[in-house]
Amino acid sequence: MSAPTESLQLLSPELLAKLERLELVSRKVFRGRMKGERRSKRKGQSVEFADFRNYVPGDDLRLIDWNLYARLDQLFLKLYQEEEDLHVYGLIDCSESMNFGTPTKLHVAKQMAAALGYIGLCRADRVSIQALGGQGRRAPVLRGRTGLWQMLQYLESLQSGDNVSLLEGVKDFSIRNTGTGVVVLLTDLMDKSGFEQALRLLIGRRMDVYIMHVLSPEEVDPPIRGDRRLIDIEDGDQTEITVNAYVLDRYKQTLQSFLTSVKTFCSRRGIAYIPVLTDQAVDDVMTKYLRQRGVVR
Repeated sequence: MSAPTESLQLLSPELLAKLERLELVSRKVFRGRMKGERRSKRKGQSVEFADFRNYVPGDDLRLIDWNLYARLDQLFLKLYQEEEDLHVYGLIDCSESMNFGTPTKLHVAKQMAAALGYIGLCRADRVSIQALGGQGRRAPVLRGRTGLWQMLQYLESLQSGDNVSLLEGVKDFSIRNTGTGVVVLLTDLMDKSGFEQALRLLIGRRMDVYIMHVLSPEEVDPPIRGDRRLIDIEDGDQTEITVNAYVLDRYKQTLQSFLTSVKTFCSRRGIAYIPVLTDQAVDDVMTKYLRQRGVVR
């Protein structure tokens, strides 16, 4: 089956080969629904021996090591390394502010989501990549490498314009998805109502939360000067300003203060915060940057 031309713009064949060797890192222990390729921190039943422990009444007698009992006259259970699947959620902010930059923040978010999703598919994890808002309601839940093209087709269909707040988007996601797992939120965090409540809701779901904060270089260092009319792309609010060195300096201070507040909020609540600029190569982000940050290994 050949890949659609548009899909190849998200993941190159060379990157696919690199992603196959990676694994998503879960900082929490979740009970999977199906057997997978992921090593669990829990002990269970499989073909690979892990450890012994003392027998207690009620344990499965089939797991007793009778040879050890014959030598030591004590009952011990054999424990095996359990392999389980993980549910990986990728949540993409499709608000109009994401349709900015070259390439757009939305395109880069799709690339990152596709790469993370493919890593999960290669490890037999359950993968659900979905948009926040109405477009997320038709997102497929996939498992196995054969789900790659369906995932890419869904991602290519996503368009900016779902101007729901982060909180409303996360609420809708939480209602439709009752399980736990790793959730990666890909967003620019540009929400006038704030981001805190949305992240608290994910934490309350006992999710292992990662934030990939996608910004364009033009937002970090705006290449504009002179008299300008600024229009909010999402709600149409307008203001007229004169952009000079003083205004740009104040803007950068305000942006840095915002970024610091996001990092502090995430750090205090065990959320992994990962800033991403749209001019960073997706290959470098996935195979180097995210590995250094402990998101993949």
